Amino acid sequence: MKNTFLLLFAFVALVGCQTVRVSQDYTIGTDFNQYKTYAYFKKGVDEAKISELDKKRILRAIDSEMGARGFTKSENPDVLVSIFTDTKERVDVYNNFGWGFGWGWGGWGGFGFNGPFNNNVNRTTEGVLYIDLIDAKDKELIWQGVGTASLKSSPEEKVERTNEMVREILMQFPPKPKR
Repeated sequence: MKNTFLLLFAFVALVGCQTVRVSQDYTIGTDFNQYKTYAYFKKGVDEAKISELDKKRILRAIDSEMGARGFTKSENPDVLVSIFTDTKERVDVYNNFGWGFGWGWGGWGGFGFNGPFNNNVNRTTEGVLYIDLIDAKDKELIWQGVGTASLKSSPEEKVERTNEMVREILMQFPPKPKR
């Protein structure tokens, strides 16, 4: 029982520390081992509604991560990489209230409500990054990774967050076969 509690506590602590939430989708039955080279899908990259500086940050991070996975850029690629970005507002509401127990005069105890009600609202703008991998020959989407994280403001923080998002998204590629 004690070990189960510690394991659950460690899991909750790790999930709570995760700053990038990621997911993936892909075409079942695709042999991802056949893909070794990539290039950018120019139309997709050009249509991303972000600044040129942010596009460059994302593309540099993708180049780094694809290289780390053994992919090389090519004029005649196996896959095309496209990106899409979005923003959304995340609203977290925290209700602070609780129950308490205390000792009173002459040994009389009390059980009651600890107040007052405190509702805290936290609004955060989050960026959403989609990375699409398209089979260059068939022109079909074969894999999509999505990452969501709060946005940063300084250029240094933006580079760090972009690298983190791309790394976390592409950690899912290629998809691991289900056992």
